[in-house]
Amino acid sequence: MSPTAYPLTWPHNIPRTENKAASKFKTGLPAALKNVRSSLQLFATDSGKKVEGITISSNVTLGVDRPDDPGVAVWFTWDGMSVCIAVDRYPKVEDNVQAIYHIIDGRRTELRHGGLHIVKATFTGLLALPAPGHRSWREVLGFGGLDPVNPDWIADAYRKLSRERHPDQPGGSHDAMAELNRARADALREIGS
Repeated sequence: MSPTAYPLTWPHNIPRTENKAASKFKTGLPAALKNVRSSLQLFATDSGKKVEGITISSNVTLGVDRPDDPGVAVWFTWDGMSVCIAVDRYPKVEDNVQAIYHIIDGRRTELRHGGLHIVKATFTGLLALPAPGHRSWREVLGFGGLDPVNPDWIADAYRKLSRERHPDQPGGSHDAMAELNRARADALREIGS
């Protein structure tokens, strides 16, 4: 799975929260983002294992800091494991980001008191798994068979389909757009672009 910073790429193995809870966090979005990034750096230092490929995925975009879906997913690779920590418990994006900071800090506590094997066991439940019945990029983008494709064709198909699947469009959804984003990334990776 190739997560995107926007729109939100939610992991398929983590259910969405139906009823949001009130938060007592008083951290703004810039500070919460800084907390997550610094805690990941400290986690890498503490564990002696690199944290790479960090993507903080949400529906926040230029001019929209209060999206309808306030969920946040932090994707990264640690010790060869593709990990995703996703939170949508709170109605504000910054509170969900701050919650992720506390989760990462909890892993640092586990590391200090329980050791590396405890953290690896914990992260096993947070592995970024492909969706059951995950459709191939060819199926999602409408390319049949094994015919060769080029980056321009991929871009054209993506542009056309994103007009239909974007959550702001009738019939569109976050899941449909996330699937389209994954398909484009998988296609470009497969053809070497």
